[in-house]
Amino acid sequence: MTPDPAALARAHSLSRRLIEVAERAKSDFGGIAGEFGLTAVQARTVLWLGDPRPMRDLADHLACDPSNVTGIADRLQRLGLVERVAGTDRRVKQLSLTERGSALRAELGARVASGSTVIAHLDPDEQDQLSWLLDKLLGLAPVAQHGPRS
Repeated sequence: MTPDPAALARAHSLSRRLIEVAERAKSDFGGIAGEFGLTAVQARTVLWLGDPRPMRDLADHLACDPSNVTGIADRLQRLGLVERVAGTDRRVKQLSLTERGSALRAELGARVASGSTVIAHLDPDEQDQLSWLLDKLLGLAPVAQHGPRS
Protein backbone atom coordinates (compact mmCIF):
# COMPACT_ATOMS: atom_id res chain seq x y z
CA MET A 1 0.00 0.00 0.00
CA THR A 2 1.44 3.36 -1.06
CA PRO A 3 1.03 6.12 1.52
CA ASP A 4 -0.96 9.16 0.42
CA PRO A 5 1.62 11.98 0.18
CA ALA A 6 -0.89 14.62 1.34
CA ALA A 7 -1.93 12.53 4.37
CA LEU A 8 1.71 11.84 5.21
CA ALA A 9 2.59 15.55 4.97
CA ARG A 10 -0.39 16.50 7.14
CA ALA A 11 0.49 13.86 9.77
CA HIS A 12 4.08 15.09 9.79
CA SER A 13 3.03 18.73 10.13
CA LEU A 14 0.57 18.05 12.95
CA SER A 15 3.01 15.81 14.81
CA ARG A 16 5.85 18.31 14.45
CA ARG A 17 3.71 21.14 15.82
CA LEU A 18 2.35 19.02 18.66
CA ILE A 19 5.91 18.09 19.66
CA GLU A 20 6.97 21.74 19.40
CA VAL A 21 4.15 22.81 21.74
CA ALA A 22 5.05 20.03 24.19
CA GLU A 23 8.73 21.04 24.10
CA ARG A 24 7.82 24.70 24.68
CA ALA A 25 5.58 23.77 27.62
CA LYS A 26 8.38 21.60 29.03
CA SER A 27 10.85 24.46 28.59
CA ASP A 28 8.45 26.94 30.22
CA PHE A 29 8.07 24.61 33.19
CA GLY A 30 11.82 24.09 33.50
CA GLY A 31 12.41 27.84 33.43
CA ILE A 32 9.83 28.45 36.14
CA ALA A 33 11.28 25.64 38.26
CA GLY A 34 14.70 27.29 37.87
CA GLU A 35 13.30 30.58 39.19
CA PHE A 36 12.65 28.69 42.43
CA GLY A 37 16.07 27.03 42.44
CA LEU A 38 14.61 23.65 41.50
CA THR A 39 15.03 21.24 38.64
CA ALA A 40 11.91 20.32 36.67
CA VAL A 41 11.76 16.92 38.42
CA GLN A 42 12.03 18.53 41.85
CA ALA A 43 9.29 21.02 40.94
CA ARG A 44 7.05 18.22 39.68
CA THR A 45 7.62 16.44 42.98
CA VAL A 46 6.70 19.49 45.08
CA LEU A 47 3.56 20.10 43.01
CA TRP A 48 2.54 16.44 43.25
CA LEU A 49 2.99 16.23 47.02
CA GLY A 50 -0.30 17.69 48.22
CA ASP A 51 -0.58 15.02 50.90
CA PRO A 52 2.09 12.67 52.26
CA ARG A 53 2.77 9.98 49.67
CA PRO A 54 4.90 6.83 49.60
CA MET A 55 8.19 7.27 47.82
CA ARG A 56 7.28 4.37 45.53
CA ASP A 57 4.22 6.30 44.33
CA LEU A 58 6.50 9.20 43.44
CA ALA A 59 8.64 6.85 41.37
CA ASP A 60 5.51 5.71 39.53
CA HIS A 61 4.39 9.31 39.01
CA LEU A 62 7.78 10.34 37.65
CA ALA A 63 8.11 7.08 35.66
CA CYS A 64 11.54 6.45 37.13
CA ASP A 65 13.31 3.78 39.12
CA PRO A 66 12.57 3.99 42.86
CA SER A 67 16.30 4.37 43.53
CA ASN A 68 16.19 7.76 41.73
CA VAL A 69 13.57 9.01 44.16
CA THR A 70 16.04 8.76 47.04
CA GLY A 71 18.27 11.40 45.47
CA ILE A 72 15.31 13.65 44.68
CA ALA A 73 14.01 13.31 48.24
CA ASP A 74 17.49 13.93 49.70
CA ARG A 75 17.89 17.21 47.79
CA LEU A 76 14.38 18.43 48.64
CA GLN A 77 14.97 17.51 52.27
CA ARG A 78 18.26 19.46 52.31
CA LEU A 79 16.32 22.44 50.93
CA GLY A 80 13.86 22.11 53.81
CA LEU A 81 10.92 21.40 51.49
CA VAL A 82 10.10 17.79 52.39
CA GLU A 83 10.54 15.37 55.23
CA ARG A 84 10.38 11.62 55.37
CA VAL A 85 7.64 10.33 57.64
CA ALA A 86 6.50 6.86 58.57
CA GLY A 87 3.29 5.70 56.95
CA THR A 88 0.65 3.45 58.45
CA ASP A 89 3.03 0.62 57.61
CA ARG A 90 6.22 1.79 59.35
CA ARG A 91 8.34 0.05 56.70
CA VAL A 92 7.02 2.41 54.02
CA LYS A 93 8.55 5.87 54.08
CA GLN A 94 6.39 8.69 52.88
CA LEU A 95 7.36 12.13 51.69
CA SER A 96 5.55 15.04 53.22
CA LEU A 97 5.88 18.73 52.47
CA THR A 98 7.19 20.89 55.27
CA GLU A 99 5.56 24.22 56.01
CA ARG A 100 8.17 25.82 53.77
CA GLY A 101 7.48 23.21 51.09
CA SER A 102 3.73 23.87 51.22
CA ALA A 103 4.28 27.60 50.83
CA LEU A 104 6.63 27.02 47.89
CA ARG A 105 4.09 24.61 46.35
CA ALA A 106 1.45 27.35 46.39
CA GLU A 107 3.80 29.93 44.85
CA LEU A 108 5.13 27.48 42.28
CA GLY A 109 1.63 26.36 41.32
CA ALA A 110 0.47 29.94 40.81
CA ARG A 111 3.55 30.73 38.73
CA VAL A 112 3.18 27.61 36.58
CA ALA A 113 -0.49 28.36 35.98
CA SER A 114 0.24 31.90 34.88
CA GLY A 115 3.40 31.09 32.91
CA SER A 116 2.15 28.17 30.86
CA THR A 117 2.27 28.50 27.07
CA VAL A 118 -1.07 26.74 26.81
CA ILE A 119 -2.80 28.97 29.34
CA ALA A 120 -1.23 32.16 27.99
CA HIS A 121 -2.30 31.62 24.38
CA LEU A 122 -5.72 29.96 24.71
CA ASP A 123 -8.95 31.26 26.18
CA PRO A 124 -10.88 28.96 28.55
CA ASP A 125 -13.08 27.51 25.77
CA GLU A 126 -10.01 26.76 23.66
CA GLN A 127 -8.34 25.16 26.68
CA ASP A 128 -11.39 22.91 27.08
CA GLN A 129 -11.23 22.00 23.38
CA LEU A 130 -7.53 21.21 23.61
CA SER A 131 -8.09 19.12 26.70
CA TRP A 132 -10.79 17.14 24.91
CA LEU A 133 -8.64 16.69 21.79
CA LEU A 134 -5.64 15.53 23.82
CA ASP A 135 -7.85 13.05 25.67
CA LYS A 136 -9.16 11.84 22.31
CA LEU A 137 -5.62 11.37 20.98
CA LEU A 138 -4.77 9.42 24.14
CA GLY A 139 -7.90 7.28 23.81
CA LEU A 140 -9.50 8.80 26.90
CA ALA A 141 -12.37 10.79 25.38
CA PRO A 142 -15.77 9.19 24.71
CA VAL A 143 -16.01 8.32 21.00
CA ALA A 144 -19.60 9.52 20.59
CA GLN A 145 -18.80 12.98 21.89
CA HIS A 146 -17.71 15.61 19.35
CA GLY A 147 -15.88 17.86 21.77
CA PRO A 148 -16.82 20.37 24.38
CA ARG A 149 -19.70 22.76 23.70
CA SER A 150 -20.29 21.49 20.19
